Formats: sequence, structure tokens, C-alpha cells
Amino acid sequence: MPDIVNTEQAQAWNGSEGAHWARNQDRWNAVNGGFNAPLLDAAGIAEDTRTLDLGCGSGQTTRLAALRAPRGHALGLDLSGPMLAEARALAEREGVANTSYVQGDAQTYPFPAGEFDAAISRYGVMFYADPVAAFGNIGRALRPGGRLAFVCPADAALNDWVTAVASLRGIVPTGDFGQPGLPGMFSLAAPDRIRDVLTEAGFTDVAVEQVQAYGTWGQGAADAADFLLATGPGRHLMDQAADAATRTHARATLTAHLRAHETADGTVRLRSTSWLVTAARPTSPADGRP
Repeated sequence: MPDIVNTEQAQAWNGSEGAHWARNQDRWNAVNGGFNAPLLDAAGIAEDTRTLDLGCGSGQTTRLAALRAPRGHALGLDLSGPMLAEARALAEREGVANTSYVQGDAQTYPFPAGEFDAAISRYGVMFYADPVAAFGNIGRALRPGGRLAFVCPADAALNDWVTAVASLRGIVPTGDFGQPGLPGMFSLAAPDRIRDVLTEAGFTDVAVEQVQAYGTWGQGAADAADFLLATGPGRHLMDQAADAATRTHARATLTAHLRAHETADGTVRLRSTSWLVTAARPTSPADGRP
């Protein structure tokens, strides 16, 4: 890989977290897939669009972008070797030939200047060590007038999975999920922070719109609780438990909380609230930073 500056993220996504997401890519797509169409619509992907998919994971959004642009191409970039292996295998299995995948750090990857018409991301841009530098590098990869569109989490309290985890407060030390502006999945939860970062990185026409979607987290409350506790945040919480009895109590409490979200067919549906962000690379250096 080219130089990596997000070393902690690279370690996680090439370790247990990346392996978990690769094994469970169908489940994560069921959780987050409700944002696919709004994201791709916002990016304005057309017949011959060249798309860069940032933090592409196992490549669902990369393949969808490629299918919208049969005379174009979609490149997926991610830190995670395990997820990229899944992405390549799925693209071949599904016959989506106009995709390719590279492993690297968006903050430092040596993209050819002006190579892409659009850059997209579904929950892949919140963990940059230096977000201004990362988005500046992404901007240089876009042609003048090229479009950026991404989805990132909004206020933690507006996301049902966070409320579910908060039900464990008093049993395990849940703490507070990331404050807006600090490193973590909610680093871009404040719209003003998004506008400031993108403007400093050289983008113009920044727009931030709240969007919501319900995702499927499991077949029944117990299955959803097991899945949630197998995620990185869930594993961290269970590691804080004092003993096996505490872990059992936490699992039972989370399962009871999730029963309220079971639908008629038994699936657990949780609301996610996110920002759909769009911006443009200036058409000339005078319109923004080069």
C-alpha cells in the first residue's frame, strides 16, 4: 500500500473489525442499504461517470455506481484487505466488470489529478486523522466541477442502535459516544463542522441534508443483540464487563430493549439518521483552493 497515516484505523480494518465486516457484509448492507439510492442520486452518476468510492468496504456501493454508469468505471478504495477481497470476489460473481479496487488511505493515496467525475462514500469518511488533508486529496482527484457526495452519521441520539447500546448504562461502562468534531464515527455529526472542513479543503456549494432510513439488524431480538454485540463498539463494551454474569445480564437487557423494534415478521428494524452531504470541486482555482 502507499503511505498510511491512519495507522490505528488500518490496524483495526485489517484485523478483527475488518474480518467481522467481511464475514457479515450481507448483514451490514441490510443495515445501511437504505442510504444507497439517495447517495447515488445525489452524486449525479450518469452513463459514463468515473466514480471514486471512499471506504468502499465490500463494495456494494462501488458496484451500484458501476451499474449506473455502464460506459464509465467505479474504483473502490479502502484500508481493509479482508473487505476488498470480498469486494473483488462479489464483482466477479455478479459480472460487474467496470469496477476495480485498491487498498490505501484516502488522505495520502496518489490519485491521478482530475481522474474522477464523482466521489461517493457510505459511512467511510469519518475516521480521517486530518479530514481537511483527506478531503483536499480527494478534491484533487476530481475533475474541475466534479461532485462529492457522502453519508455520515448525524447526532448519536437520533440513531436507534445508539439508544439500544445506551440501555446497558449502569451494567457496563458505556461512556458517551463521540462528541461532534472529535475523532470517531460521529466526528462529522455537526453540520457546521462538515461545512468548515469541506470549505477549508477547497470545496464549494456544500449542502447538508438530514436523511433517515430503517435497517434490518437481525431476525428477532436475540439475533440482533448478538450481532450488535459482535461489532467493534459491542465487543468493547463486553470487554468492560466485570464477569460472565455481567455479560449475560447485558445481553439479556439489550435483547429486551430490541424486542420493541421487532416487526410483524420478527425482524428487528432500527432507524439511522444521517447527513447526506454534497459539494463540488471548483471549476477554476479562483473559485476555491487549488
